[in-house]
Amino acid sequence: MPSERPILLVEDNPDDEALTLRAFSKNKITNPIVVARDGVEAIDYLFCTGIHENRDAKVVPAVVLLDLKLPRIDGLEVLRRIRADERTALLPVVVLTTSRELQDIQEAYRLGANSYIRKPVDFERFLYAVGQLGLYWLSLNETADSVSSSAY
Repeated sequence: MPSERPILLVEDNPDDEALTLRAFSKNKITNPIVVARDGVEAIDYLFCTGIHENRDAKVVPAVVLLDLKLPRIDGLEVLRRIRADERTALLPVVVLTTSRELQDIQEAYRLGANSYIRKPVDFERFLYAVGQLGLYWLSLNETADSVSSSAY
């Protein structure tokens, strides 16, 4: 039986990372979590370059949870690169950020974000949001990969 596809969490804030990992655990989301702490790490992971050059390129994340305010390469540029490459163009990307700026929301959707979720400050609300995110993106959502692989 193939292992569950990983979730790529792109998050530079250690507190938000810990909170997200705790919320996944409390919601019994068992997919492996890969954490990229800046935009360069995220790009390296997705395209098997840099520190991830030896990663198995066949293992594609089930979903990317992408913060916008990142060092080195910001989240919007990461999203732009994901959508520009045919290998990742259809990868589900959920922007998970504290930004309330209308410009960020509009640009994220213009660049092809599948969803935009503002991180709730309250842990119980965040726990609920992560549970819903896991239910939808990991259980209910059909991807091009899952449809094409089950058709054969």
